[in-house]
Amino acid sequence: MPTDISYAGIGDEAGVSLQSQMDALARLGWSGIELRTVDGIAVADLDNRAFARLADSLAAQGLTVAGVASRIGNWSRPITGAFDRDLDELAVLTHRCAALGTRYIRVMSYLNAGLDEPEWGRRAVDRMRELASRAERADLVLLHENCTGWAATIAERMLVLLDGVGSPALRLLFDTGNGIAYGYEAYDMLADILSHVAHVHVKDAEGSAADPVYTLPGAGQARVAGCLRLLLGSGYTGAWSIEPHLSLRPHESVPADDQAGQDRFNGFVASGLALQQLVHDQVLPAFPAWKAAPGGLVHV
Repeated sequence: MPTDISYAGIGDEAGVSLQSQMDALARLGWSGIELRTVDGIAVADLDNRAFARLADSLAAQGLTVAGVASRIGNWSRPITGAFDRDLDELAVLTHRCAALGTRYIRVMSYLNAGLDEPEWGRRAVDRMRELASRAERADLVLLHENCTGWAATIAERMLVLLDGVGSPALRLLFDTGNGIAYGYEAYDMLADILSHVAHVHVKDAEGSAADPVYTLPGAGQARVAGCLRLLLGSGYTGAWSIEPHLSLRPHESVPADDQAGQDRFNGFVASGLALQQLVHDQVLPAFPAWKAAPGGLVHV
């Protein structure tokens, strides 16, 4: 049965190898994967043979690609850096997303690097306008995440970005847990941007921006259940993709030993199970027209 809300996960949060990523999703009974790295290599940087193996393996496993988490505009690429890096990555992903059967590419809006705020914003909008123009021609959709960058933490700036770009090829990705790590109330932000959200990352956390501690969904302070209720109430359909950060944060080095790998796998599976339980206990009771189904939710 096709689902209106599909559960998915960013694969490398479960393991380094594609096999471990697929095994974790199989353990959960989910068919959606969001791709970021395989064997520690970004999707856009895989050589052609490795990418062909990736696409073939996903197809053989019956997995659907919910999107590709790119490095375009992210924390590693400040606003004063070379824009060609982003354009080149988008060019590669244009072909690879077509092969993977997905239209979605996660992007951010560039860390500042010594510019005043108006100039930072102007450059971010200009860059995103060019990226979205190219994405639109390729029938792709860029998903701007509430993570790092000029429009990352303020709903008003997100709306300015969308208006300034003016393309259906730019939508928003909402991450439930990023508010804790970046010092804002994500639930309140979501209420302001609901109609523009096309993809969702699920994580939870407690603590502060200075010292965030990531938890299973529902165990932290990010009001995950409330966010999911807002989304269902708004008519959202699409993926809820877990990004637990329990054992992995993409911008930090992590041990590569066997125990670390097992912790990573187990944390991912535990996060998926916790999300399903949270939805059952705290989301679905408010929406009697929605029912659990294998790998997600259906509207009946």
